[in-house]
Amino acid sequence: MSNKYKFHNPEGCYFVTYSVVGWVDVFTRNVYKDILVSSWRHCQQHKQLFIHAYVIITNHVHMIVSSGSDFCLQNIMRDLKKFTANQILKTIQKEPESRREWMLEIFRKAGELNSNNTRYQFWKQDNHPIECITPIILQQKMDYIHENPVRAGFVEKGEDWLYSSAGDYFLNRKGLIELSYV
Repeated sequence: MSNKYKFHNPEGCYFVTYSVVGWVDVFTRNVYKDILVSSWRHCQQHKQLFIHAYVIITNHVHMIVSSGSDFCLQNIMRDLKKFTANQILKTIQKEPESRREWMLEIFRKAGELNSNNTRYQFWKQDNHPIECITPIILQQKMDYIHENPVRAGFVEKGEDWLYSSAGDYFLNRKGLIELSYV
């Protein structure tokens, strides 16, 4: 197994990406994005997750994160993905959702191919963590995160995307979660 994309430094600050299997555009609906945000808040309050920057796009998430000394970032991310996957899948099944059948079919097929799952797989397996070991790398990743909705053609300025920390940084606007500035 490759060592390239792992959380090696327990005190490190990492750029992470987690994506929905099949690149399914689940996060076009706020109900699913709000599950993520709520879970992040929980991890901030109870698991010493420090979120320095984030963006939720239609089918993936980018974040710059670190953790307190009492918690392992790798474990926080594992638990966060497991919990949010379960919550989002339950919500897809019970809320009005015109895309329910084909989305669940994609998640079921992905689950069958992965022995770590009992029924469905929502998130791709990895987080692709990259340690931000210099201020230059940190700034590059921060810019990448905040420009993601612009590059996708959703907004003209990153700070106009609600589910992003760009507004916190560029407009001094209190966003959806409490940031830990670096």
